[in-house]
Amino acid sequence: MNSKLLKKAFKIIRLSIIVVVLLIAETSSKKYENKIESVNENRTINLTTMALKLEEEISNDLYATKDTYTGDLTGYTADCPLCSGRLACTPNYNVLNGTETYPDASYGNVRIVASSKNLPCGTVIRFNKANVSNNPIIAIVLDRGVIGNDIDLLSNSNDYAVKTIGRSSISYDILRTGW
Repeated sequence: MNSKLLKKAFKIIRLSIIVVVLLIAETSSKKYENKIESVNENRTINLTTMALKLEEEISNDLYATKDTYTGDLTGYTADCPLCSGRLACTPNYNVLNGTETYPDASYGNVRIVASSKNLPCGTVIRFNKANVSNNPIIAIVLDRGVIGNDIDLLSNSNDYAVKTIGRSSISYDILRTGW
């Protein structure tokens, strides 16, 4: 009888050891899974934070590109046929005196362009055109009279508008949309 009791005791001990090992394995794997989930959540939060920070830096950077358009660039003068000499956008400057620039509070002295209503008044753009300037041209939309994504650069003479600027395709960046 002692040997039967001893065998039963060994079976119970063996089962108990197996149960304890399984319980330890189960709890440690849950801790490991929780740790992995926590690391992934932290990565997601970090990526979201980084994206928000980058977006904030771009919106605070005056010269960061907000959008890009493609259209034709032409030149025009304030005394062109059907032109009144006054810009269509407020402050409705009279530019018959040869004014080609506007003193913007954020961007300084910028060139004046006409666009369609695709771009709100006060929109600031940047484009490169070697025959007009070796440096990028920063301009503000203060006039209307063109269609689509085309841009008209205000010039002080018809000769300059036709011969130097002419008509060509350009790609331009939006730096600020409207006032």
